[in-house]
Parts: sequence; structure tokens; C-alpha cells
Amino acid sequence: MKDTTPVLVDAVRTPFGKRDGWVSALHAVQLLSRVQQGVLDRTGLDPQTVDQVIGGCVTPLGEQYGHIVRTAWLYGGLPTETGATTIDAQCSTSMQASFLLTGQIANGTVDAGVACGVELMSRVPLTPKQGTGAGTPRPADWHLDTPDQYTAADRIARKRGLTRADLDAFGLRSQHNARKAWDAGLFDRQVLPLELPDGQPVTRDQGLRETSAEALAGLRTTVPDGLHTAGTSSQVSDGASAALFLSRSRADELGLRPRARLLAQCVIGGDLEYLLDGPVAAARKLLDRTGLTIGDIDLFEVNEAFAAVPLSFARAHDIPEDKLNVLGGAIALGHPAGATGIRLLATAVEELERRDASLAMIAICAAAATSCVLVERI
Repeated sequence: MKDTTPVLVDAVRTPFGKRDGWVSALHAVQLLSRVQQGVLDRTGLDPQTVDQVIGGCVTPLGEQYGHIVRTAWLYGGLPTETGATTIDAQCSTSMQASFLLTGQIANGTVDAGVACGVELMSRVPLTPKQGTGAGTPRPADWHLDTPDQYTAADRIARKRGLTRADLDAFGLRSQHNARKAWDAGLFDRQVLPLELPDGQPVTRDQGLRETSAEALAGLRTTVPDGLHTAGTSSQVSDGASAALFLSRSRADELGLRPRARLLAQCVIGGDLEYLLDGPVAAARKLLDRTGLTIGDIDLFEVNEAFAAVPLSFARAHDIPEDKLNVLGGAIALGHPAGATGIRLLATAVEELERRDASLAMIAICAAAATSCVLVERI
């Protein structure tokens, strides 16, 4: 009998470039095409086997406009008959693409697919999605309190009793952990090298900084009388990511070893007052649904949109420091919004393998929504 359990075979990403840095020399379609093709090359999978590719970006304007997932697929010379879907789920775009794809595999309509995401924030900044004379995203009588992300991050910090020193310490930890991980080669497996138009290779993330507690304490806050700074906020960056999912039967048939499966997942709407604090409630929902406890989970990856987001999660759920974002996060590595979800997935799976551990939880805030998933190593 056919086993339609969706399994992750591989997940890859480009190096993440800083604003106007190395990676910004490439077009968004070139970036996305690189990981779509790269995840197939790594596994040796015949592109004709892929039924569906789902992905997207947060700002579908300019060079990211239109059906970028299919455009990138065709740019890479991949089969024209492959189904393609482009979505915008804010910062959880590539994570939500993974959810949608694994749902199709589970119900038997797809046997093999690629989830992916891209964001070239240097060339297509995160701006309101409006065209000249086309109006605004919200009607004039919009009445809900939807704070900007900087205000919301500071609200979260104050809600949890987090000080500027707490946030700075976490920002320093992210940089330290990420550099230590890179130096130990812990990101080598997930990162596909890029070649720039001038022939220069790019093999590492560009956002790592030499910093200190004193240097972070001297930065000005992102809003007046605020708590977060550029040193405790995710970086504007460029990059792409992709993950290959198959049904268990198809993976066995092709001789591909599954690495993990998505054990349980949810997408929720969060409290608008705090906007980015949804990971706390999303985790509770998955724990209630599965009957698991925090103690059952070996690792946690909570996107570092701002330092207050993972710190709030840790305080609310009593997460040990040695289980949270152990290889650093978006503060150090960068946050190309459409690509971050799969970066978190790749990092969690590889760290589970390295530790010979079993279960990770990933949470990523996405405006006033959150995607959360439990990942089980196979």
C-alpha cells in the first residue's frame, strides 16, 4: 500500500548577503533558480519527477513581481510541465510553502515537490504593496491598532520585563553562536555557493559582525525611547532557500534517505497589540494538539525578527538557553524574509542529526500571524 507520509529529503539555501552586499549583484530569479536546481542536484533527483513547486516572497514587486516561482523554475531550464504556485505569507512564506506542499503529498495528489522562497531586500525593499494610482492596502476607515514592527517588538520586551541589557546580551549571543557555528563548519552542508557576475564565489553569510557588549550598548534605538537597536534586530538581507519533500513510498522507490518529517504544524493569528509574539501561543497550540511537553523537545528555532521575540518565547515556556537558537539566528545570519522559514528548517534538522536528537520546534512570526512546526528526525 502506498505510504503518503511526507518526508524531507534535503534543504538548502544560498549564503545570506547583507544590504547592498555581495548577493545583491544577482537578480531574485537567479537566486531562487539556484536553490531550486541545487536541491535537485544534491539529491540526484530527476526534475521530471517533481510534480509541484511552491514558494514565494514577501514583496512581489519589480523583479520579484508575478509568478516568480515558475519564472525561476523555467529560468533554470527545468520542466515546463511542473506545477507551480507563488505565495506571500510574510516572513513565514517558505515555511507555509512547506506546509502546503506536504499537505498535497499527504493527500496523495503529489508524490514529489520543492518548497522554496526568496527575498532580495537590497533591490526590492519591504514596502507597502501598492502601485501608482492603485490605492492603499487598507481602507480609509481602518480602525484596528496594528503597530509597526519596531513598536511591537518593544511592547513585547516590556510585557516580559526584558531590559535593554537583556536584548543586547541576546544580540551578542546570536553573533557569537553564529560565528562559532560557521567556524566549525556547521552551516557548510546547507549553504550552496554562489557565483557572482564577475566570477567571484560567495560561500558564507555576510551579516556576521565583530562586536561587543560595549559596542551594542552604544547603538541608538530604532524608535525614540525604544529598546531594540540594529544590533538586536534582524538584518536586511538577500537570499533564497529550497526544500525537497517526497512521499515515503516515492523516496523508498528512488532510494532517497528521508531526513525528517513535519510531525505537527499550525498557522495562527496573533494578538495585534504585540504583533510578533504569536510564537508563544502557536507553541501552546501544538503542545496541546500533540500531548507533548516542552521537556520532550530537544531544540527550538524561533526566528530572531527582534531579540524580544525568542526571549519572550523562552520566558513564557521556560526554554533552557542551550536549546534555543543554538547556532545563532537572523540577528547575525540575516533575514531575507521569503527564505527564512526553510533556513530555520535546515538548521533544526542538521542540529538534530549532529546531536543524535529527535524533535525540534520551529516558530516564525509573520506580521500578525505565526507559523509553528514540530520536526521529527527520521
